[in-house]
Amino acid sequence: MSRSHIQPARVQIKGVRKEFGTKVALNGVSLVVEPGTFTVLLGPSGSGKTTLLRCLAGIEQPTSGEITIGDQVVFGPNKFVSPDKRELSMVFQDYALWPHLTVRKNIGFPLVNSSLSKAERAERVESMLERVGIALLADRYPNELSGGEQQRVALARALTAQVGLVLFDEPLSNLDADRRDQLRIEIATLTRDAGVTAVYITHDQSEAFALADRVGVLRQGELVQYTRPEKIYRHPKSAFVARFTGVSGEFAVTNVREISEKRVQVQLPFAPGIFLEASKSENSPYDKDPHLFIRAAGVHLKAESSEEGAPGIIRDVAYNGRGYEHVVEVGENQNLTKVFVAERFERGDNVKIVLDPQSCFVMNAQEEA
Repeated sequence: MSRSHIQPARVQIKGVRKEFGTKVALNGVSLVVEPGTFTVLLGPSGSGKTTLLRCLAGIEQPTSGEITIGDQVVFGPNKFVSPDKRELSMVFQDYALWPHLTVRKNIGFPLVNSSLSKAERAERVESMLERVGIALLADRYPNELSGGEQQRVALARALTAQVGLVLFDEPLSNLDADRRDQLRIEIATLTRDAGVTAVYITHDQSEAFALADRVGVLRQGELVQYTRPEKIYRHPKSAFVARFTGVSGEFAVTNVREISEKRVQVQLPFAPGIFLEASKSENSPYDKDPHLFIRAAGVHLKAESSEEGAPGIIRDVAYNGRGYEHVVEVGENQNLTKVFVAERFERGDNVKIVLDPQSCFVMNAQEEA
């Protein structure tokens, strides 16, 4: 499929609020999705990510705010454009395929009312069948397909429409692990090859980081951080963002000493006498209840005989195909989890723990209301 036929959409959301009775589902969300980029909205259940996607699609109507897709204001004061008039397509969690239509006809459905000739429509559908790798399934019906195959059909249908924006509503959540990983790669590759803008929602941080150019983290209807995945990982804006995107350990600390604009020094709570330089959050203070947050990628294990590092004891170990994930006890009821190393340490082994300052940061454990 040629990029030349698609003009990727710029999406602008300004102060969008959505109320369901007395419940506020979205509270003044604003963000911009640049053309041709892949944005993932990440958050737990009830964070507002699904509501925001449905407002983009036109399935829900916001209470207030403004939404622009490309050059079209689709929602604003005295303005609401219905879903069928918006230049977008959507891939649903439950696939939403027509049960009475074959794979070929499901994929071609967005073209039924297009200005293309019958031959042009057929050519586009056949091209997409080949591109997504489901040409051999073209004459089957949805009930004859696996979950992964149905989701490929849904993806092919969305891209066949050749619109500038594709929305993804947790499309991998119903699949098992191996199919999920494979289809995640296909979604990323096919969407970027098509040159469209993508907005994708999930509660899975590893999925978000693997797919996104930018990640927006939502909590209780508010967008709490929106930036590149690596910045969220290395510089979370709040304790919530740090915890939700995965930490190996979290420990209360005292006597935090600022040593530069971006760095602080703390004593490791589980290793008296050992001091660590850690990142200072750009937006979250550490003046009330400072905690040290440690990402798993920044934890390195060495043999007990090593002269550097803090002491720990291996409490659990699991093989994950690439190496071993360890749980390391560092104090009473205190552990570092998901510590990955290529070599295996045995349960009960005494080890030394070396921390990468770039993967450690200090901020208040409790956030301002």
